Amino acid sequence: MKLFAVGDLHLSYQANREALEALDSHPEDGLILCGDIGETVEHLEIAFKAATRNFKEVVWVPGNHELYSVPVQTALRGEAKYNQCIEVARRYGVRTPEDDYLRWEGEGGPAIIAPIFTLYDYSFRPGDVSREGALKWAEKAETVATDEYLLHPDPYPSREAWCTALVAKTEQKLEAAAREGVPLIIVNHWPLREDLVYIPRVPRFSLWCGTKLTNDWHTRFNAKVVISGHLHVPRTDWKDGVRFEECSVGYPKQWEEVRNAGKDINYLLREILPGPNAPESGFSTTQWRRWG
Repeated sequence: MKLFAVGDLHLSYQANREALEALDSHPEDGLILCGDIGETVEHLEIAFKAATRNFKEVVWVPGNHELYSVPVQTALRGEAKYNQCIEVARRYGVRTPEDDYLRWEGEGGPAIIAPIFTLYDYSFRPGDVSREGALKWAEKAETVATDEYLLHPDPYPSREAWCTALVAKTEQKLEAAAREGVPLIIVNHWPLREDLVYIPRVPRFSLWCGTKLTNDWHTRFNAKVVISGHLHVPRTDWKDGVRFEECSVGYPKQWEEVRNAGKDINYLLREILPGPNAPESGFSTTQWRRWG
């Protein structure tokens, strides 16, 4: 019984929807969906049907795209849109950040799979850039996230306020899980650490990539693996003996090389458990991943 992960399926693209249809059957394995499945209930249903049909256990966390309020598609905003996603997931038996954490007894276990939702607070920025000047700093490089127009924080006054509330809530849940003495598999759409954000084409997009409040969570909460997506830059890193996996698929153009090599969606599933052993030093150079 193995545990796999994949993120950023972006099912608004027909090519990605068609690719998902080729997902192989893993009747004894688990699958983690790391957010950005798409923007609509239909996108969630497509992904959850495929995942639960082919895997024994399925875990999902939201990305920014699930939280988008596209006017022609929904009137729900912010927390209400998130809660709608939770309802859809539960209809399919998919575990979410709002459910009890799953204890994994398969290969590489025991471990506790901890799906979380933290959002971001614009703190992934240089020290000489103030919060007040952060958006203008990004705009100077012609970088503005679609979130600024479609991701609403209701009922919170701002995305930062929502993020702060989410972090406080998540800390309590992770602390309780860590007390069980079993390593955690922490799953979040956004990276937990700023030093793992590498997006050379749009470096100032870092503003929308996480919060510094989670920087030490991998050691603080006894993580064995930390899984994320969002960046569309698949990679594996080791920090303090903890493995970090960025396992996004991305937009069709971004994984065109994989398709041209004759490989399909199954080659993009990242094995989380059992996974490789930690390096003796606890650290290693980044392993850039085209697939696998």
